[in-house]
Amino acid sequence: MDSTRSAPSSMPQPTAFHSDHRPADPAAELVHLVRILDLQERLSGVQRLRDWALSAVAPRPGERAVDVGCGTGSEVARLAALVGPSGTAIGVEPHPGLRATAADRLAGIASARLVDGAAEALPFPDGSVDVLRCERVFQHLADPEAAVREIARVLAAGGRTVLIDSDWETFVLTPGEAEVVARVMGAARRRMRQPTIGRRLRGLLVGAGLSVAEDVGASAVVFGTGSEGGIEFLELQIAAARDEGVITSAEAEDLRSGVGAAVEAGTAFCAVTMFAVVARR
Repeated sequence: MDSTRSAPSSMPQPTAFHSDHRPADPAAELVHLVRILDLQERLSGVQRLRDWALSAVAPRPGERAVDVGCGTGSEVARLAALVGPSGTAIGVEPHPGLRATAADRLAGIASARLVDGAAEALPFPDGSVDVLRCERVFQHLADPEAAVREIARVLAAGGRTVLIDSDWETFVLTPGEAEVVARVMGAARRRMRQPTIGRRLRGLLVGAGLSVAEDVGASAVVFGTGSEGGIEFLELQIAAARDEGVITSAEAEDLRSGVGAAVEAGTAFCAVTMFAVVARR
């Protein structure tokens, strides 16, 4: 596995990490990031949509496949298995710690490479990529239009891309007073750059001049019903809303304890919908 450095970049961290409550120490923060990403990718809703997306873009032996915002590299490994030794699977990841983690996990996969780079300035020549996936990155971008233009630029003739992202206005949670939950999640969405990007993916791809498939993948990502990652996500959002004065300390404690008790009883339900849109150059 080859790890290559290109131009530095600064891609925001996943939404669950946008909080003053995450570890301040860089080493501890990396452990936190990796643990949360590992927990998230084990969610069945995430895996279902990843499987659908991979089937839709259908990487073939000998092709060059790219995962933008590859995190710990799990999807780079899947791409590498499909393109085979005659192809190349490249993970683009700006976070040095995550890139190092991915390098460790991809060691021994000769066709896998890692590069530093940003979605808005991909480190590839025009028309050089056959398959490109990008999952839960666009919700963090200041300029998603620039990123989709970059995707269109680097795709080869006949190249396929799939964008996967959440629409945070689809978030649902029980138990919890609806008005309190609405304030918590309203505050969470205000901290996100593109909270409703899931519904915009098709329009962005059309605007970039790509041919967009009619079929759109969608999956309800259910967490918080016993999922450690889901509970941590909720606790981060509740604490942030309390600290911002959006909810009172009493409301925060009532919501946190109510959700915790429901999780223990197996009656909690928390979900957000992710969408996947496929396009071709």
